[in-house]
Amino acid sequence: MTLVLEEGKPVKLNQNGTYAIVAITKHGVELARNLHANFHQTDLFYMSKFEKGDESDRNISLFEGNVRMLLPTLFQSYKGIIMIISLGAVVRMIAPLLKDKKSDPAVVVIDDKGKHVISVLSGHLGGANELTREVAELLQATPVITTASDVQKTIPVDLFGSRFGWVWESADKLTPVSASVVNEEHVAIIQESGEKEWWTYDKPLPETLKIYPTINSAIEAKPKAALVVTHRNLTEDEQVILQNGVLYRPKVIVLGIGCNRGTSKEEIEQVILDTLQELQFSIKSVKAICSIDLKKDEEGIIEVVQKYQWEFMCYTAEELNTVQMELPSETVYKFTGAYGVSEPAARLYSGTHSLLLTKKKSGNVTISVGIIPY
Repeated sequence: MTLVLEEGKPVKLNQNGTYAIVAITKHGVELARNLHANFHQTDLFYMSKFEKGDESDRNISLFEGNVRMLLPTLFQSYKGIIMIISLGAVVRMIAPLLKDKKSDPAVVVIDDKGKHVISVLSGHLGGANELTREVAELLQATPVITTASDVQKTIPVDLFGSRFGWVWESADKLTPVSASVVNEEHVAIIQESGEKEWWTYDKPLPETLKIYPTINSAIEAKPKAALVVTHRNLTEDEQVILQNGVLYRPKVIVLGIGCNRGTSKEEIEQVILDTLQELQFSIKSVKAICSIDLKKDEEGIIEVVQKYQWEFMCYTAEELNTVQMELPSETVYKFTGAYGVSEPAARLYSGTHSLLLTKKKSGNVTISVGIIPY
């Protein structure tokens, strides 16, 4: 999608995310693409002269014209704007758009080399300070926050786990749960999977934020709100925790896939959907599909990974044969040189010795499922 920016003409956006990323230089575009790929709930905009050819598949918007003419629409549409543009230029461009600290979006600036992430506008109310920290942590950059008043160091509910790729199951409870966190009410945190290093402040976790080993133990404690991090679907009894809770989906599910040549995208996708349903796992927690390098050009698999924006990793037969398998196959070896495809591929990528599903054959597709341990 290419936006033609003209003075005085409204811009129609194809908005999917909560935050916008904007870049206008060669190095800035590379940095922005990396950030967009790893920081979910973001939409990316950059100049059409830096087109790579994969923008449509990655839901990236190109634009022609002065970036200044894009900003009014972004200000109205997004909760926050991340700009890889010089700080001085950003200040000049946003100055005419400023209205009130209660309504202005968060604005964060990143230098062209990705060394500093600067909170520019709406640090407290707009969440720019929290956004700055999350982006800086992902880029391994230095956060620059100049707010004179004391900055509350707690969990930003709408950004929790964003740098790891975590996504919400639903945004319905973001506001009331955020209020509970900010007002220092009893908030339960239950994490069943995903990255553990989400607390990065140089002080202990506040006493009002309590970690529980299970959802049921958290329910018994009767918290005011909850943050639940898991790849699985909650049972009916467990759903109680979400009455004032946010459910986060970490990217931990690895799908090992083998298939006959020419298997359709529809068949591969249906096997995946059926398998996840059987396991009671969320498709939002899928991180990657992995297979043998003979399948690196398999159109059905490629179409599926493009649709869901998953990673696609292929291994050589030699690499797959280094993995100890529960169900090696002489037949598979005869055709591929590997004693298995889906099972060892899932083990290699996930780094786990124990798969949740070792191997299932369905029509033209074989699937294995692993969970990345953290």
